Amino acid sequence: METSIFKLKKFVPKAALLMALATGTMLQGCSKTEGGSAGATDSVSSDAATAVYVAPGKHDELYSFLSGGFNGQVSVYGLPSGRLLKIIPVFSQFPENGYGYSEESKAMLNTSHGFIPWDDLHHPKLSRTDGQTDGRWLFVNGNNTPRVARVDLKTFETVEIMEIPNSAGNHCSPYPTNNNEYVIAGTRFSVPLDMKGGTGDVSLEKYGEEFRGSISFIKIDPEHGDMDLDFQILVPGFDYDLANGGKGPSGDWVFFTTYNSEKAGTLKEVGASQNDKDYLAAINWKLAAKYAKEGKAREMPANYYHNKLDENSHIAKSTIKKKVRYLLPEDCPGMMYLLPAPKSPHGIDVDPSGEFMVVSGKLASAIPVFSFSKMQAAIKNKQFDGEKNGIPVLKYEAVLKGEVKEPGLGPLHTEFDGKGNAYTSMFVSSEVVKWKLNELKVVDRIPVFYSIGHLMIPGGDTKEPYGKYLVAMNKITKDRYLPTGPELAHSAQLIDISGEKMKMLLDFPTVAEPHYAQAILADKVAPKSTKFYKLDANSHPHAVKKEADVSVKREGKNVVRVKMTAIRSHMTPDNIEGIQVGDTVYFHVTNLEQDWDVPHGFAIMGANNAETLIMPGATQTLKWVAKKTGVYPFYCTDFCSALHQEMQGYIRVSPKGANVPISFSTGKKKPVPAVASTK
Repeated sequence: METSIFKLKKFVPKAALLMALATGTMLQGCSKTEGGSAGATDSVSSDAATAVYVAPGKHDELYSFLSGGFNGQVSVYGLPSGRLLKIIPVFSQFPENGYGYSEESKAMLNTSHGFIPWDDLHHPKLSRTDGQTDGRWLFVNGNNTPRVARVDLKTFETVEIMEIPNSAGNHCSPYPTNNNEYVIAGTRFSVPLDMKGGTGDVSLEKYGEEFRGSISFIKIDPEHGDMDLDFQILVPGFDYDLANGGKGPSGDWVFFTTYNSEKAGTLKEVGASQNDKDYLAAINWKLAAKYAKEGKAREMPANYYHNKLDENSHIAKSTIKKKVRYLLPEDCPGMMYLLPAPKSPHGIDVDPSGEFMVVSGKLASAIPVFSFSKMQAAIKNKQFDGEKNGIPVLKYEAVLKGEVKEPGLGPLHTEFDGKGNAYTSMFVSSEVVKWKLNELKVVDRIPVFYSIGHLMIPGGDTKEPYGKYLVAMNKITKDRYLPTGPELAHSAQLIDISGEKMKMLLDFPTVAEPHYAQAILADKVAPKSTKFYKLDANSHPHAVKKEADVSVKREGKNVVRVKMTAIRSHMTPDNIEGIQVGDTVYFHVTNLEQDWDVPHGFAIMGANNAETLIMPGATQTLKWVAKKTGVYPFYCTDFCSALHQEMQGYIRVSPKGANVPISFSTGKKKPVPAVASTK
């Protein structure tokens, strides 16, 4: 049966079709009826409700991690239920738990541009062992102010953020090699690089001559996951979009889609679509590391921040790095090659065997599939078609396995089910297309609602995908959910891919704008989950581990430190006096609980930051400035017991220079009444 898009192609002139592809407006929400979409349920499985139902008290089969896009966070959903389990703040302040507000976590958001409490988070990638997800860490990118972060999946907390120098638009990031040797991050926007350090002051008219991109190789400590920027490769001034690492025979390689091979510096919508083809960049990362180790790397000044959270004190600290090593492809033969690809490519995806590289050209009418073994033969036989900036360009036909013809409109991203099938998202024709990897033949398609960007199969980018589910992440929802003003919820759709035909199982709205996702079997993560922090291991300098040790002390003229505890259902101390107008008060709160799922919150009236949420066994600090006289309540914000409402206290603020001494107490003991004589 012909889909509506291929019927339409017969009547739409080619120029108009290309315009529709470029604008992405055609067929979005077409054939709609009031209260729903015609055909919206055509592909829904009759037993869909049963397939996604997770009974109360039962757990989901998988964790899925969806990028939050412009909210700078990661959303964690259970699959197949689609239930939201957690939001992990990474590059954004988060009032729910005080991340980015508390004194311990502020340093996580330091950059060379200052304190940056936001970023555009596009791509989560799970850490790997032998090409398989291992459930240890999740790496994510900050697209706007170039950064890479690491989330510890024992705690589901952001524990490390590294700024990336010589980069702008850290979109092509972060892609781990098969044993986490490196996480690799490529620039989206090329910039003029001053080899004396930083971005040079260059006329925009010199874009073609003086702008360059960079690809960063971040070394990962195999035991603890700590990141270290080992070296960069300075590459031609194209725009670098997405990347993917090889597997098996191609395991030493990583591949990057590029656009704007024209090096247009303005109106890229037109200027970057002039050439018939752009490039797939192939880099031998092991050879690059060898060149760097053997002294091929040069050194240039840099200025970037590396922020890490200490596991025992829960305090983040920043280190400023002042130099970076770099390689030039023209100095490193055999390290980098360019493969011609359809113009404006987006996704690059390597199949589980590591033999085939699939490129999704947004403006292409076919999906090219490249062969790694043919690429190796072409390199050996020097089947080149010129060079760019000293980098050999391989002949298209020499590396091509073949093309998937007329798969749909607007191909963006492909993943694999491990059973010989590939699945590609089609942005313009709003569908997922299933095709045979060996035959390059479309065998099924399913509509999604609407304008799908990325899709995700659990482990679909690894050696052994879990080919049961596919998640479509759609950009436009229109009539899918109740209206919420001009901005609607984004939509994820869960699709059953276990059989020959795809079946729609579930719609669930998502937080912010998911760009990409990863999923992993729950049993790889859940057994290692931290339940509470051991109080004895708490090394915070202001922690107090029993109520008898609490204190309120003045330091200098206008700083007061309150070292206090929280336990069901009171805070110690809960009455504080002697604070003066103008004092800066640091509330260092230690949660004495040693039980799972009993955090305590702390908030005080007039605080201009947020609350802070303290996990069992940990210490967190809230900074508060006493601005005027009065009595101010503070309280626990996280419901913890039947007497949670009573978990509160007061702090008294007196005029500047008042002679009210510092004092504090909790539940002053009353005299024990004398026992009446019975004689």
